[in-house]
Amino acid sequence: MDCQTLKAQLHTLLKKIKTQDDGSPITNLKINTNQAAEIEKLTVDLENLNPHPQPIQNAVNLLNGAWQLQYSTAREIRALDSLPLGLQIGKVYQVINVADKKFFNLAQVKHPLKIISGYVKVTAIFEPDLDTSGLPDKRINVYFDKRFLAIDKIIGVNTPQLNPFKVVDAKGPKGRIPTLDITYLDETLRIGRGGDESLFILKKADDLPNLSF
Repeated sequence: MDCQTLKAQLHTLLKKIKTQDDGSPITNLKINTNQAAEIEKLTVDLENLNPHPQPIQNAVNLLNGAWQLQYSTAREIRALDSLPLGLQIGKVYQVINVADKKFFNLAQVKHPLKIISGYVKVTAIFEPDLDTSGLPDKRINVYFDKRFLAIDKIIGVNTPQLNPFKVVDAKGPKGRIPTLDITYLDETLRIGRGGDESLFILKKADDLPNLSF
């Protein structure tokens, strides 16, 4: 089976599973074990057909731009399913600047009654993790920088004074450098595996978050 067929099957499956059309990512906590296993199988099949098996060396520019998270098993993404004050997660983006080796993660949040909306943004830098021959392969090391908490609207009214209302250091896991293996990459789809075996499936975003680095 070719990449396009597998991508279409994965897209169809994720669309079928999703209960709300709000752009928020699916996590394995929201679905049953059979669905999670089906996603994992399609993902592995795609990874085996990766058109750029050494993406950091041969296709790094494909990483540029905004990516929207579709599915993840990562702890930090699953935690967004249980936000306080009735807030719900919306779209989650990763925006990458390859030239400067920077990226930021952006999670939109909102109240279902439209009382409040805002976002959580985490900035970071990255570097290739070199293989035994001293060349970049598919792994990057991640160094988190700042975490921004922002409220952009309250009852439909813009609140620039609260955007952001808090900025703190974004600390990585104690005692280790977070890593990410880019296991599939083309012009529209990216699959990554974290050092803790977490899975990230992202598609190239149609809309760009209006936020700078």
